[in-house]
Amino acid sequence: MFDVIIAGCGPTGAMLAAELRLHDVRVLVLEKETGHASSFVRIVSLHIRSLELMAMRGLLDRLLERGRQRPVGGIFAAIPKPAPAGLDSAYAYLLGIPQPVVNQLLEEHAIELGAQVRHGCAVTGFEQNDEGVTVELADGERLRSRFLVGCDGARSTVRKLLGVGFPGEPSRNDTLMGEMELGAPQEQIAAKVAEISATDRRFSIRPFGEGVYSVVLPAEGVSEDRSEPPTLEDFTRQLRALAGTDFGAHSPRGLSRFGDATRLVEHYRVGRVLLAGDAAHIHPPAGGQGLNLGVQDAVNLGWKLAGQLQGWAPESLLDSYQSERHPVAADVLDNTRAQVQLSSTEPGAQAVRRLLTELMDFEEVNRSLTEKITATAIRYDFGAGPGLLGRRLPDIDLKQGRLYDRLRRGRGLVIDRTERLTAGGWSDRVDLIADPTAALDVPALLLRPDGYVAWIGDDQQDLNDHLGRWFGKPAN
Repeated sequence: MFDVIIAGCGPTGAMLAAELRLHDVRVLVLEKETGHASSFVRIVSLHIRSLELMAMRGLLDRLLERGRQRPVGGIFAAIPKPAPAGLDSAYAYLLGIPQPVVNQLLEEHAIELGAQVRHGCAVTGFEQNDEGVTVELADGERLRSRFLVGCDGARSTVRKLLGVGFPGEPSRNDTLMGEMELGAPQEQIAAKVAEISATDRRFSIRPFGEGVYSVVLPAEGVSEDRSEPPTLEDFTRQLRALAGTDFGAHSPRGLSRFGDATRLVEHYRVGRVLLAGDAAHIHPPAGGQGLNLGVQDAVNLGWKLAGQLQGWAPESLLDSYQSERHPVAADVLDNTRAQVQLSSTEPGAQAVRRLLTELMDFEEVNRSLTEKITATAIRYDFGAGPGLLGRRLPDIDLKQGRLYDRLRRGRGLVIDRTERLTAGGWSDRVDLIADPTAALDVPALLLRPDGYVAWIGDDQQDLNDHLGRWFGKPAN
């Protein structure tokens, strides 16, 4: 009997497993693939908020060793604008890193914390009742847990079996993505890419060194059967049609295709079954937000589900996963829809793109779009209060180091500049730092385990009320 079974060990599933293990939850992760993908074709960008979360859990240094930092610029619809000045984060950059590396590092982190991970195990069915969930595997094995979380991607088996609505738009435009060697000189490739990508935003060729390139291009004319993986011939034919040459493409290492379907589940939770990551929302890759959105789902859900399992969570806490993350995903779907429209070669779309390019010269516009893509603009609705309420807290200085270093255990945190407050009966779930020198302009605040400000003030009874709201009844 496990506390939680997680279907899928991608970044979302592995991060959720690690978050649950911070609270000693018994976790089993089932991954249908037999091992880690070897192709490095899919380079993803970790945005500011995800980098902050990695720093909170002590993972950032591992990722920095395997990725490449670049400025936060040109991320909205690939409009070439520099990052706005003074982004309020110690991690105001993008980290480009192969997705298989992210998968591996997060899985290793979860295992180090005590999660069990089984590869080659596909979930094919489940039944739930008031006590738990029985999960059936492809080989007929049946497992029992108190909760099941589907983190099994865009074609989620758990979501389909759960039967929740998944409204949105089907894919209209497919894109090919592959890793291969090109024989042409890099200067020739770069010149042709610059020429074509000026009008076709779905065309790119990026070097990885030693003649290896990531190739992305429209899939028009390729077989409409998405179950068939694309071939090298599909790529060379498309390259010749668009660029007049296939650049001597050979030795493919990973070929795939993806669409621009845009969908969001109606419910993130049905009874004892929940959804996270691409199992809950799919959208075009514009802005590189998908992996980031899933990891942030996991950090939002982990402590809430742990509290439910351990019996201290208020009745409404687990339901706040839906009420907080569904609007965030809806906003991501909207901004990716907008970015896709801006990538169109139609005259109207290009006119809007030119207008927006001009508007982004205004600092406020550029900042708003950048903070939207990097998820630093999120403000959860915690009720009326100061502007910081419901927002993330940057990694501020404390008299004993940095804030994020104090969040590695996934607990709540009170930062008290008055030196008069206490966490009282919640000290088994919430830490307290009395620090009059903390880099804050408020007397005290309560920080949730996911780094969002849940209370601001200086009154002990008011703090107690909010500790009860987020962390249940005191232990004594």
